[in-house]
Amino acid sequence: MTNFLDSRHPSAEDILSALLAARPEPTRDAPKDRRGIYGLVDHYGDLRYIGSTKATAETLYKRIHQRHRTESENSSHYFSRMYNAGRMWRLRNDAATKADGYIAKKLRNAFVAEHCKAVWVALPDNADIAGLEQAVIRLAPKEAIAWNGRGMEAYAEPVELVHRVLLRLKFSSSELEAVNRQNARFLGSDTAPVAISSVNRSSAPVTHKVPPFPEDPFRFFALDVETANNDRGSICQIGVACVRPDNSIETWVTYVDPQANTWVFTYLHGIEKKDRFRCAAF
Repeated sequence: MTNFLDSRHPSAEDILSALLAARPEPTRDAPKDRRGIYGLVDHYGDLRYIGSTKATAETLYKRIHQRHRTESENSSHYFSRMYNAGRMWRLRNDAATKADGYIAKKLRNAFVAEHCKAVWVALPDNADIAGLEQAVIRLAPKEAIAWNGRGMEAYAEPVELVHRVLLRLKFSSSELEAVNRQNARFLGSDTAPVAISSVNRSSAPVTHKVPPFPEDPFRFFALDVETANNDRGSICQIGVACVRPDNSIETWVTYVDPQANTWVFTYLHGIEKKDRFRCAAF
């Protein structure tokens, strides 16, 4: 943490330099008794948002770890908004999916705490924090404020990283079913959410359309698959990382029904035979 509490009043240039040079720290380590200006760091390790604790009662910890990470998915809570996708997706205030959405949000909170970080500059309470924030944002490179003002869409689910979080959390089978249902709803989010009570698992599988593949020019693609069992033909999920000329990455993910009777890797990826209604039709 850069701390200007006991020294001089910094300029916007001082603060921006400190943010860009700071080592990102876990969000839970943000100061609980300090205010100031901060930056949010995505799961790639890149600074993407600059904000401040304007309210006198709001500390860096409260703003970063409690609000950005755990609150609603609107533009004021950027970690929640930018990672509202896939198994971490929630449609706020939707009564039909409230129970599943709560579990998806629990997963997202854990993902952000584990894979995203923050930087911050502590300032005196009598500093013009709001004014300094705006001056810092005006000076900041575009990539460091890419999230500000809803400048980017939410990331696609970082599938492998989410797998790791699920393994650590040791979700129950019912919790895994809940986040997988949320992913299915997310993939078909242009239609009305399916109420949990309306899913008849004994009926024929409901297919979902394949999400559109990214169309930008790319340097190369990295393909990964999940399988139901040890048979290489039992593919149940396909993921593609698309790398642009500037090295930014866009991901594409879809489920596949492998028509397999044996499922042994559910403990790893959370995809189950009985959840085939989540699979897309090719």
